[in-house]
Amino acid sequence: MMLNVGDTAPEFELQDDQGRLLSLTHLVSAGPLILFFYPADFTPVCTAEACEIRDIYPDIQAVNATVVGISPQGEASHARFRARYNLPYPLLFDRHKKVIRSFGVDGLLGFGVRRVTYLINQDKKIEQRVVADFVVKQHIRFIEEVIQDLGRY
Repeated sequence: MMLNVGDTAPEFELQDDQGRLLSLTHLVSAGPLILFFYPADFTPVCTAEACEIRDIYPDIQAVNATVVGISPQGEASHARFRARYNLPYPLLFDRHKKVIRSFGVDGLLGFGVRRVTYLINQDKKIEQRVVADFVVKQHIRFIEEVIQDLGRY
């Protein structure tokens, strides 16, 4: 079952594209976390999403938030994807889909991954989320609203 607003995000530890182990505790230590799940590196919709997040990354940093993407592809794929599109944020790989399943974003019948973006606060509570499998603009609007809200404090 997909995690909802108010739920506590499950602790996890995954490797990023540079071989570093990153945990939820580490990721929320400096401020809110924008955590987005996406199906696959190099697909047209996922590439558009990753690049649009790249383009607003300075605004995300300006409000002391962190952004991280998670998909099942491995370290080498993520490293190529980040390098090719100059993505300034980490991509974590969840080859066995443990974290993907713990957030309830596994695809229909266990195939693929749902496109879901969460805002997680420093207490590991889910403050907001958006689910839109094919409409990247909904995720970008969501992140822009998060930036606006965080900028007010």
